[in-house]
Amino acid sequence: MLDPADPQLVVDSRTLHFSWLPADPDAVAALVPPGLRPRPDRQVFMNQQVVEDAAQTSGFGAYTLTCLGVALAGVDAPDGVTPGGWWTHYVTCSPRVRDYAAARGAPAVLGRTTLRVRGDVLVADTEIGGAPLIRTRARVGQTGHEIRAGHHRYFTLRDGDLVSGVYPYVSEPVSPFEIESVEFFDPVHPSYALRPENPLLIFGGCYAPRASFAHPGGLTRYPVPPPSPPATAPTPTGAPAHQVPLRRACSGLPSGS
Repeated sequence: MLDPADPQLVVDSRTLHFSWLPADPDAVAALVPPGLRPRPDRQVFMNQQVVEDAAQTSGFGAYTLTCLGVALAGVDAPDGVTPGGWWTHYVTCSPRVRDYAAARGAPAVLGRTTLRVRGDVLVADTEIGGAPLIRTRARVGQTGHEIRAGHHRYFTLRDGDLVSGVYPYVSEPVSPFEIESVEFFDPVHPSYALRPENPLLIFGGCYAPRASFAHPGGLTRYPVPPPSPPATAPTPTGAPAHQVPLRRACSGLPSGS
């Protein structure tokens, strides 16, 4: 088992990362533990990722990953703009990655993620136990000269303490990029609480055929403040990056699919 105190590096992964507004904001808020606050709009994020070869990692080996969670208020990444995130689900095909992540407090379970690109259509599937859980469909273009770099901040619960880590990344996103649909298949699975509203409203994101990032070597204990007063009714903050195309939204199927 990898030592969870050791940092880990991943290079040139294929990564789809984006966020949306949920169909059930109250259910999303209920997933956030005391001491953290969801954003007023209850924004949800997801990262679907494939690492093809062991040579792309410092110790993980080849693996796939889907991490899903709730964007937080008041605990931004170092840029002061990117919201921190609370991981609610963490699905990987690798027992090594599962054990490493679980030792750092992530809710890690075994499952598989695939990313398939045909022409300008990207389909990303996440499954657990061979059963489909989540499918994303997007229109994607080619990489150009743009580089995105920065940090994400993610929270977990370890040994009863809230801890956070700051994850640096560098990626080469494609353009154009447009999410068309996000489908959650299992109403019984806890992840169903995070399903998007219909019509689907997307708040930023990208697909990068080459994305590199690091797991930090240490986690910082987060002090738990006194309970906050109840949040006001959720209201969207800012403008969404885009709404699902009309040809998809009018289909009448969940999540504009």
